[in-house]
Amino acid sequence: MDIRRAMPVITTDRPAETRAFYEGILGFRVAMDEDGMLMLASRSTPTTQVIIAWKSASAVDPELVQVDVSVEVDDVDAAFERAVTDGLQIVRELRDEPWGIRRFFVRDPSGRTLNVASHIAS
Repeated sequence: MDIRRAMPVITTDRPAETRAFYEGILGFRVAMDEDGMLMLASRSTPTTQVIIAWKSASAVDPELVQVDVSVEVDDVDAAFERAVTDGLQIVRELRDEPWGIRRFFVRDPSGRTLNVASHIAS
């Protein structure tokens, strides 16, 4: 299975200050700006990314605040099958999301929750 990117998810109740830190101090650029989340990317290595998430009543992806790491893979169905076969704790079942990804949440052995996803082919 190919991993396309892995992104830490930083949950905050201070999104503006957190954004200013990552943009101003570290030089990230905003790649996606939605209610409840920002995806920031490195200017020199665009696949180096960080997600900032916060609770919002109208968030596009309100479940993101439950995630510690987001991993994009080339075959999310195969990843899900492997996680189930290996007896891992599935936090949220595999499903398609209206914004064009297919994903599930799984807990790793350290207790972290991972969002494992693939883009849905159009």
